[in-house]
Amino acid sequence: MRIALWCTAGVLSITLLMPALAQDKDQKPGGGQNMEEMMKKWKETMAPGAPHAMLAEMAGSWDMETRTWMNGPKSEPSVTKGSADFEMVLGGRFLQQKMTGEMMGMPMNGVGLTGYDNFKQKFIGSWVDNTSTALYTMEGTLDKEKKTITYWGVMDDPMTGKKDNKVKYVEVFVDKDKHIFRIYDVGAGGEDQPSVEMTYTRKK
Repeated sequence: MRIALWCTAGVLSITLLMPALAQDKDQKPGGGQNMEEMMKKWKETMAPGAPHAMLAEMAGSWDMETRTWMNGPKSEPSVTKGSADFEMVLGGRFLQQKMTGEMMGMPMNGVGLTGYDNFKQKFIGSWVDNTSTALYTMEGTLDKEKKTITYWGVMDDPMTGKKDNKVKYVEVFVDKDKHIFRIYDVGAGGEDQPSVEMTYTRKK
């Protein structure tokens, strides 16, 4: 159903664009720009750039170690192992992650997409896995040193019944063979201590 809706939205966008493309290129719509200028801007926002090239450096196979603090920041974390494969998709616009691991003694499989929205000038991400029926989304910015992306999003907690808990995600690029992804449950007062930390080490 979701795929059908996306396809419908794509077809609708193209259909709405066609009459505008048929206009004379010097005719100015209500926005005051001619069609040639508008098409140029559209092409600029759809083209992969330096942020996408940065994401592409993560392509490959990785070993994972996940530390989870289920009983609060002062408790001993549970440690599990897993693996992940990253590849650039859709013409180098998105980095896709396919992960296999373990969560609370159960097999865990997840799929993530990370990209950079040229129009918003923000990094964006989404995540789904077999431990939930939710789709998580996030938006973030890269620091000046180009070593850390800080994302923000919301997450529901079915166990407590709370909805739209504020969540901070921090991705640290240690070097080309190691990066760390941390999740902070801000809604539960955990902005200083992650509730989950995933360390990725590139497979040799």
